[in-house]
Amino acid sequence: MLEVKSLSKTFRAPKQKKGEIIKQRNDPRESGKWFHAVQDLTFDCKAGEILGLLGMNGAGKTTTLRMLATAIKPSSGTAIMDGVDIVKNPMEVKRRIGFLSGSTGLYGRLTAEEMILYYGKLHGVEPQVLKTRMEEMFHLLDMESFVTRRNDNLSTGMKQKVSIVRTVIHDPPVLFFDEPTSGLDVLSAENIVKFIRQCKAKGKTVVLSTHYMNEVEKLCDRVTVIHHGRNFFSGKPEDLKAEQGETDLEEAFKKLVKGGQA
Repeated sequence: MLEVKSLSKTFRAPKQKKGEIIKQRNDPRESGKWFHAVQDLTFDCKAGEILGLLGMNGAGKTTTLRMLATAIKPSSGTAIMDGVDIVKNPMEVKRRIGFLSGSTGLYGRLTAEEMILYYGKLHGVEPQVLKTRMEEMFHLLDMESFVTRRNDNLSTGMKQKVSIVRTVIHDPPVLFFDEPTSGLDVLSAENIVKFIRQCKAKGKTVVLSTHYMNEVEKLCDRVTVIHHGRNFFSGKPEDLKAEQGETDLEEAFKKLVKGGQA
């Protein structure tokens, strides 16, 4: 369902202003005036599978997800999404994906219900189908008590639920979740974990970026570890622990990335 092929993204490094001292970050991706954020990244995720995309802050995970979601164009390489090339046909890819980003805001003056209705119509969902999906999702995520409230007046957890429904309202086959439980309380986070499991049960392709290793162990069939923009490991969580000689996934992850420090 998702095949990433030698994906790379290079940005021009910020120019140094006169008299400014720029602190060197000791990052091997820096090369003169260029910064190679993602380098020759290859991995895949099948239908009905959850792939954990792991890495330290700044490893290149969000840049990778933004390329896959066609928000930014790769410098080289590509990915095939449900049979569609992200470089050759980005508009068709957009119809087939749902992308939940922690930085995506909500229209504060709209209610949660109005927000979802608006996005459902943007995606061309038939009115009766849209109504049914909204009712199902509001019930599934326990949202009935606040769907008529303005987004500005919602808690962090409530807003995250609205964002999730917006992400999946058009029933896309491929889903990207970037830190979906960040900042949520235990019960809200557990509801979202249950929802992601249901996406898998429906045969969807799910890529999950998270720092919470307990979520990885609960949800992910396989993991891809990105470090300094490169693929450091792809396989089952159990294989990562065995490779690093650890019984704890978090310890195995830390040992892997520490061994790859510049």
